[in-house]
Amino acid sequence: MPDELLERLRKFQTDYFPAHRDEFQSLINKGQHPKTLFLGCSDSRIVPYLLTGTGPGDLFILRNVGAIVPPYDGSYGIHGTAAGIEFAVLQLKVDRIVICGHSHCGAVKSAYEGVPDNAINLRAWLSLIDEALLPVCQTNEALRKVEQRSIVLQLERLMNYPMVRAAVEDKKLTLHGWYYVIEDGEVQVFDVEKGQFVAAHIADNCGTGPYIKHDDCGCNYL
Repeated sequence: MPDELLERLRKFQTDYFPAHRDEFQSLINKGQHPKTLFLGCSDSRIVPYLLTGTGPGDLFILRNVGAIVPPYDGSYGIHGTAAGIEFAVLQLKVDRIVICGHSHCGAVKSAYEGVPDNAINLRAWLSLIDEALLPVCQTNEALRKVEQRSIVLQLERLMNYPMVRAAVEDKKLTLHGWYYVIEDGEVQVFDVEKGQFVAAHIADNCGTGPYIKHDDCGCNYL
């Protein structure tokens, strides 16, 4: 039985790589200098390079279940996402951070419906979006609002990272919230002044931040 994944690896080396060899060599010689940290959900339907029209060396990508930013204080243990944020801001010195959530998010649905008993790590992880949940029935509209509220919550949590806050306040870093509507092929960007997500095709920027201050949930735009 043919190994489809193995064939794709071979095709990359024989078909794609030769045409881009110089580009890859330049990234080795000069190092990587991405301008954007893309923190997105691990959902297989989200392809950052397709959404942004970028290629090798353009994005520093972090992905996890739900596009969640863990607390800076380490209360959820040592975490690769937290380490990646620090690396991107302190060492790569990215210009912007994008938090990208999406429609039909399994993480949000699981936060409402629960997870298998032996998924102890997943259960603890999903508790990080509890503040974004709404005490209503799981209608499509309600789930979409929660998906968007979670994006704003993560933007606020980013500001608890000292290096992020310092860079934002020094105007060296901007934060952006994106909501990808899979079924429409549309990205909506969060406009902090309007307090809502705006479709990219009518927005005048790719999202503004850094965050909205709120005394309880951090999601008062809805």
